[in-house]
Amino acid sequence: MANEVGVFTLAELQALAHRWGQHLPSGTTLLLVGALGAGKTTFVQALGAGLGITDVIQSPTFTLLQEYPEGRVPLYHFDLYRLSAADVSELAPQRYWYGEEVELGIVAIEWPDRLPQWPTDYLKLELQRQGDRTHLALTAVGAATALLPMCLNR
Repeated sequence: MANEVGVFTLAELQALAHRWGQHLPSGTTLLLVGALGAGKTTFVQALGAGLGITDVIQSPTFTLLQEYPEGRVPLYHFDLYRLSAADVSELAPQRYWYGEEVELGIVAIEWPDRLPQWPTDYLKLELQRQGDRTHLALTAVGAATALLPMCLNR
């Protein structure tokens, strides 16, 4: 069941994501769902700033994956928009959410519907743009449910 987090201005959404970046632990997987322009990449950019990442975070639409190891914890940002489930399998995203062959960090995946299988623990953010505001609903699955109190505290 999704938890309604609320309706946010751009600045409020960025502030929320920034705070999450300061507090989410390694091993957190974020699945970002929403139409083009809903704010998925904007959320990840502010999350990265909260992690202390100084590099410019851009949508990895054409590179598919960007790794940012220099923050409080590493950030792995996937954009699966242009891929099929078979193509996604070749990227082996589970290596990132399980910390296999890479340092465990925060994994942010845009367009998770392309994943052939979802992780067992995740936060799913559903973003819907409404004029100059973004509606955010949050679903926690598995161990990620322990993160809800921090995530829902505005």
